[in-house]
Amino acid sequence: MRVVSGTAKGRPLKSVPGTGTRPTTDKVKEAIFSMIGPYFDGGSVLDLFAGTGGLGIEALSRGMESAVFIDMENKAIDTVRSNLQAAGLAAQAEVFRNDAKKALGALEKRGRSFDLVFLDPPYRHKFGDELMVSMADKGLLQNEAVIVLEHESGYEYPEHIEGFSRLRHSVYGETAVSIYRYGSGDEPGADQEEGI
Repeated sequence: MRVVSGTAKGRPLKSVPGTGTRPTTDKVKEAIFSMIGPYFDGGSVLDLFAGTGGLGIEALSRGMESAVFIDMENKAIDTVRSNLQAAGLAAQAEVFRNDAKKALGALEKRGRSFDLVFLDPPYRHKFGDELMVSMADKGLLQNEAVIVLEHESGYEYPEHIEGFSRLRHSVYGETAVSIYRYGSGDEPGADQEEGI
C-alpha cells in the first residue's frame, strides 16, 4: 500500500498487523478519489473506522486541511500514527481510540464538523446508514458533505437515506463503494452503477 497522489505521493503505508483489518486496495482508493476529488482545496475529513488510515491520509495528501482518525483497535491506532509520520502529515491529524458511536458523541461535544467522511465498518456490521443519520443529527456534517461508505458488494444501502442522496454506487469484486451527499445540492438521478 502507498499514498497514490498528492503531496505524499508514493510514500509507503504499513498494514495493521494480524488479519482483523481489511485495508482498501490502491485500485479502489484511486477509484474513490477519482469520483470525489481528485483534489481538494482545504476542508476537514473524518476517517471513522480508520484501520491503516490510508483513506484519510490520501485525502490530506490531496489537499484536505485536517483529519480525525478513529479506530477501536490499539494496533490500528499505532499503525495510523506510524503512517501519518511516514507521510509527513501528522501535524494535520488527530488520532483517537474509541468506539465509532461514542466517538461521534465526543466530536459533537467538541463542536467538530466535516466536509468528507470515510465509513468502512467491518462487513458484518450493516449500520452505515444509522451512523450517517447520527452524524447529521449531531451537527457533524457541513452542508454538501460527502460520505464514502464501503461495504460488501452483496449488500446494498438505500439510494436515499434521511438527509442524504446517493451519488454513486460502484462494485470492485467483494467490495462496494456507495457515495452520498448530505443536505442541499443533490442531483436527482445522479446515481450511477459501475464495476471494475
